[in-house]
Amino acid sequence: MKQIYFIINPKARNGYCLNVWRKLETKLLEDKIPYLAFFTEYPGHAIKLASQIAAKDHEKKVIIAVGGDGTMHEVVNGIVKYNNITLGFVPGGSGNDFSRGFQIPSDPEEALSVILRLIKKEATIIDIGMVTMKDHSETYFINNMGAGFDALISHEVNHSKVKAWLNKLSLGRLVYVYFLLKKLFSYKCATIDLSIDGRRHILEQTWFVTVSNQPYYGGGMMIAPGAIPDDGLLDITVVHSLSKWKLLLVFISVFWGKHIQFKEVQTFKGRIVFIQSSASLYVHADGEDKGYTPLNIHVQTKKLKVLTRVGSMRETVLKERDSNELQ
Repeated sequence: MKQIYFIINPKARNGYCLNVWRKLETKLLEDKIPYLAFFTEYPGHAIKLASQIAAKDHEKKVIIAVGGDGTMHEVVNGIVKYNNITLGFVPGGSGNDFSRGFQIPSDPEEALSVILRLIKKEATIIDIGMVTMKDHSETYFINNMGAGFDALISHEVNHSKVKAWLNKLSLGRLVYVYFLLKKLFSYKCATIDLSIDGRRHILEQTWFVTVSNQPYYGGGMMIAPGAIPDDGLLDITVVHSLSKWKLLLVFISVFWGKHIQFKEVQTFKGRIVFIQSSASLYVHADGEDKGYTPLNIHVQTKKLKVLTRVGSMRETVLKERDSNELQ
């Protein structure tokens, strides 16, 4: 078996992740599974730890992130330039959209059992997205990235004490709802100049643009129902030209992926995306603050080996597409 490394964010979900790790550690010891564990100590530390593990030698290894989507985001950015790493995830945060999109159980102990079984099989090779900012800095996302209102909400969540308070009540997912309602009536929409594979779209009164590699974001919202992380394409969702009250209806429907039925919600697929805006807009990648528009996004095809049950999800999505086309 490949050497297994765990990168744990003990502060995820207000320290809940440390309790998660203790349960996982007990199971690993009971099953006599050899491993090495590292704990993050500050933002960005998981990038450094993952990079050091990957660069140590050329042996094939498994790195399992234990935390939230932010922890996974950092680990991805630490290993993206190495091809000797297979990536796994055990959810220990409040959002855990990676586990939803990549078919990993929400229960940490069940997730570990699934991961340990998947290690024995051939890993799935997936796409990821690369974002290039105005200053030429680069970051990679495995779930999604966004510009506009959703990125503002992510920014507010990341800098708020409300999230910690709600996490203590096991209501962490409600923090997105709280800030959406708080910022909804003061937010000013912008005109977006969106280029997808060279085709230009001018979209006025745009709330946000989201570019997805898998369906979920924001703690369970199905923003891109048809996104498949190994199809060589990114799914682009644009919400524009609708009232603040109608945006609430769109927001409610997004948890079931029904928002795409609104005429003000446009969807595209593409490999290269360029976003400019009439006003500077917040940008996030996997829910983490990354700066402001303008920016470029390129799909990185077959870039990362992950432990996932995504194959079954892909078959389900394709069957649904075929069924819809026959209707």
